Amino acid sequence: MGHSYTPEQATFIRENVKGRTSMELTQLVNDHFGLNLGVNQIRAYMKNNGLKNGINACFKKGHTPFNKGMKGLTTGGIATQFKKGQKSFNYKPIGSERIDDEGYILIKVSDDGPWHKRWRPKHKVLWEEKYGPVPKGHCLIFLDSDKQNISLENLQLITRGQLARLNQNHLISNNADLTKTGIIVAEIYGKMSERKKRK
Repeated sequence: MGHSYTPEQATFIRENVKGRTSMELTQLVNDHFGLNLGVNQIRAYMKNNGLKNGINACFKKGHTPFNKGMKGLTTGGIATQFKKGQKSFNYKPIGSERIDDEGYILIKVSDDGPWHKRWRPKHKVLWEEKYGPVPKGHCLIFLDSDKQNISLENLQLITRGQLARLNQNHLISNNADLTKTGIIVAEIYGKMSERKKRK
C-alpha cells in the first residue's frame, strides 16, 4: 500500500538518503516519524523521485573477481591463517558497548547470529529485563532526549502513533517533565482526532 509523504518527511528522506542502504533509511524514517514503513516502500519512493544513495554493491558487466581460479590457494602462509575457534584481533566480548551512528549505545549480547542479533540497543535490553519485550506498534523514548542517559526512569513506552504526534507537534523536550506533559498533550490530540473521524 502506498504512503502519502508529508513535505517534512520528503525533505528528511532527501537529506538522509546518501550513504545509507534502503533498510537503514527505512529504520531511520520510521524511528524519526513514528511510522511503520517497509523497505520496499522507501525503495519505491527513492525510485519514483530519482533519489540515489550512492552505494553500488554490484559488479560491473564483464568484471572478473580478483579470486577467480584461486579456490584453495594459500597466499598468506599457514602460520598467519585463522585456526578453528580462534577469535579475530578486533573481537569484542559479550557485554562490550559501542555507540552507533545515531548516538545509541549498543551492547553485545551474543557471539552468534547476524550483526543485529549480536549487538542490541542497550536501553531496549535494560527495559526487556524488567518489563519484557516491547509490544508491537510501540517504542521507547528518552524522556530527556539524551540517548546515552540509560535508566528505567528516563525511558517511556509509547505507541508509534503517540511518537508521530510528539514529533509533529515538537513535544519532545530535553526536560523529562516537559516530555511527560507532551505525551499527555499528544494523547489528547489523538483523542480529538478520533472524535473528528467518528463525526
